[in-house]
Amino acid sequence: MAAIAVPPFFKVERGFYKSSAAVYLGAGMIAAVGFALLARRGAEPMAPSSTFLWIDSALWMLFCLSVAAYMFTLWTDLGLLRARAYLASLIIGLAGVVVAALTLMPGGFGPLAVVGYALNGLLSSAVLGLASGGMLFGHWYLIDPNLPVDYLRTLVRLLGVALIAELAVLFAIMAMLGLAGGHASMQAVATLFNSDSMLLVMRLVLGPVASTILAWMTWQTLKIPQTMAATGLLYIAVMSVLVGELMGRFILFRTALPL
Repeated sequence: MAAIAVPPFFKVERGFYKSSAAVYLGAGMIAAVGFALLARRGAEPMAPSSTFLWIDSALWMLFCLSVAAYMFTLWTDLGLLRARAYLASLIIGLAGVVVAALTLMPGGFGPLAVVGYALNGLLSSAVLGLASGGMLFGHWYLIDPNLPVDYLRTLVRLLGVALIAELAVLFAIMAMLGLAGGHASMQAVATLFNSDSMLLVMRLVLGPVASTILAWMTWQTLKIPQTMAATGLLYIAVMSVLVGELMGRFILFRTALPL
């Protein structure tokens, strides 16, 4: 939702905001239903508390309601309601990302782990949101070829910054939890390097490293400018980001480290 605010609202056809918001509404609905189904399973060994899972589900349901209200205003001239619904979706979505990340944090990791889990959740969302937002916006150059290419360049530039920040934070999390975290987090970092080092390499190479290269290729393509080729590269970047994040979740479920 933050990514679709990069192109100026009054200079882009509203169909972009309608379709993009619908995509993110669907993603939020999947999260709300998924957390509710997990909460209904009841207490299980090593599983998050059902209370926290219900809170996660409620936050994402509120996010869906705010996005739905925002989408409704796109067919109207209710500018004030649109602004408030959009702001609500950003605030609730931000809370949903952070709370969902902290739900997965086990005990014994120490207070520094709270920062690590929150940062990882926020940057993962930023990277995926900017990649998908750029890919969705690239299609509107077919509908309106006269759109300034600078709008897409801004999205790609922000994606590159987010990817570099994510890569830096991943190394910072490993250092922070391995050197100054709790006893459990130090053991988890040791296990990561001893038993799951190949997973870590795949997480870095297939995720932020590959995605950064693709963002650079997209940036160079936009210098031609060739927006459709850039959109195709952003398709691949979305898949690269997804693969990296799935590898990070695999590491999370094996070691409890937020990577």
